Amino acid sequence: MSISEKSKVNKKLRYAEYYDMQEIMDKLYSDSQQGKKFTNLMSLILTRENILLAYRNIKKNAGSHTIGTDGKTIKDIENREPDWLVEKVRNKLKFYKPSPVRRVEIPKPNGKLRPLGIPTIMDRLIQQCILQILEPICEAKFFERNNGFRPNRSAEQAIAQCYKMVQRQGLHYVVDIDIKGFFDNVNHHKLKKQLWNIGIQDKKLICIIQEMLKAPIVMPNGDIMYPDKGTPQGGILSPLLANVVLNEFDWWTASQWELFPTEHQYAEYVNSNGSIDQGAKYQSLKRYSNLKEMYIVRYADDFKIFCRNFNDAKKVFMASKLWLKDRLKLDINEEKSKVINLKKQYSEFLGFKIRATKKGKKYVIKSHMKDKAIKTECEKLKKIIKEIRCPKDGIGEYKTIQKYNSTVLGIHNYYQVTTHISADCNKIAFIINRVLRKTLGKRLKKEGSPEGFIKEKYGKSKQLRYVHETAIIPIGYIQTKQPRYKNRKINKYTPEGRAIMYEPLQLNMSILLKMMRTVEANRSIEYSDNRISRYCAQRGKCAITGKVMEYESIHCHHIKPRHLGGTDEYNNLIIIDKNIHILIHATNAETIRKYMELLKCDGKQLEKVNKMRTLAGNNAI
Repeated sequence: MSISEKSKVNKKLRYAEYYDMQEIMDKLYSDSQQGKKFTNLMSLILTRENILLAYRNIKKNAGSHTIGTDGKTIKDIENREPDWLVEKVRNKLKFYKPSPVRRVEIPKPNGKLRPLGIPTIMDRLIQQCILQILEPICEAKFFERNNGFRPNRSAEQAIAQCYKMVQRQGLHYVVDIDIKGFFDNVNHHKLKKQLWNIGIQDKKLICIIQEMLKAPIVMPNGDIMYPDKGTPQGGILSPLLANVVLNEFDWWTASQWELFPTEHQYAEYVNSNGSIDQGAKYQSLKRYSNLKEMYIVRYADDFKIFCRNFNDAKKVFMASKLWLKDRLKLDINEEKSKVINLKKQYSEFLGFKIRATKKGKKYVIKSHMKDKAIKTECEKLKKIIKEIRCPKDGIGEYKTIQKYNSTVLGIHNYYQVTTHISADCNKIAFIINRVLRKTLGKRLKKEGSPEGFIKEKYGKSKQLRYVHETAIIPIGYIQTKQPRYKNRKINKYTPEGRAIMYEPLQLNMSILLKMMRTVEANRSIEYSDNRISRYCAQRGKCAITGKVMEYESIHCHHIKPRHLGGTDEYNNLIIIDKNIHILIHATNAETIRKYMELLKCDGKQLEKVNKMRTLAGNNAI
């Protein structure tokens, strides 16, 4: 998992702790593991803590700034009071009817268009409220090698699993199945039954999900469509529902070999990463049964089934095709679905292409970026270079170079697990370096001093170039990295699993809970939410004195006051001691003298106080 992905997961975990939801989520996960049924989930969905947590989780998403059919974004609700938001969600869910979904079409790498459904901001918030309660229940039921749209999962782990199948297990025949228009063809009736079988048996909630699935769609030309199947790509809840649909297929595939029951109970060994070694059982199945050895690796609706030989693979292909049609009412794309011998040709997966190549007496993985991926990334970088050519000003140029650098980093970060990434990126570099020279001309220099992580990661590269002393990351400077498996002990919904992921917050949780439950009158959601963030970021300490504060002494200060144009944004707030706050705003000489004697600020503390006083429009002491 990349650093950015880990950061996102850790943030969501911390948010859950802030709003006192982690214990509830842990209980849902544990109960689901034990096979319990959930008949009253709406009471959890409608709690104040869950609604405010949902707001926090969506407010920084790029999608929250995209308008729905009502023309509103997160900006239209962030200044409202938390109580208003909580009541708004509760009232809307009493007799829920979602607003129409706005259909937009974005280009795919193959030149076709991918349809996205954009719900209104309130419907997105409601979907997030539901997701937070359903996810722990579903996580307890999902198959291990389901890697898409799940906490602590990534494409890298899916690729690692594929490498293992080919190199360590010697499975060189792969069943490639492409489901025709998966998201547009999900059967609503079947999905409701699958939710029920997982244990989600709250009838009110299932009715709400059904209403979401049937929300009218406003097409780009203004026409309105009323769907009777499918789950819209772009909805917050859609990825989870897609995993619920295909979860049954995961377990069916596993039941044909991995989980097939045997008369004899074989010894199982737990590996250091928490996985179970069932080698003895598999050897017995190979020796005494006619079962077809098969292992599925899935990421969303993109999956591969690895087999031992061609005949087994053909039978698995036909069985899977029939099962998907019979059980899930899904058709496959006959042109794109096939059995591939990895010793003879490549199989494409998640932007990669992989095959098995002979090395000595065994076969090892050979992988590249897909040809289409190389072309797509080239075009993306060319477009940004054109923006660098004609900047509005120096700041604009810097921002565009940073955009270019972040794109290169994204390519390196995602594709570095291919065995031949250096060769692939040098193909891109051959084209892009020529475009850079032609477009930027004399502005492109070899001399410069890289700073920060660029110096650390790319400082030794002779391909580094500079525009006005700003480094341009070389696309061709990259080394392959071994893809990493997920440690099975890592789990977002157990204390032990979270302990591996991050250091627990060193905070007084009772004070934090009081802050969450006490909302200052006439304050915005933005203020209330960022006030909690600041308290946690400062570890409960005063920003001026550095001392840990009791609940009664905690004040939130606007660095730039509201009446001078300040906002409730995170960067404009600090948590300080109540007496310090009074001293910052005091204008009466007697009051200043009284609190100076009380606080006994040292030189550095007084310097900070005076800085805050000046920004607040008061004279220094």
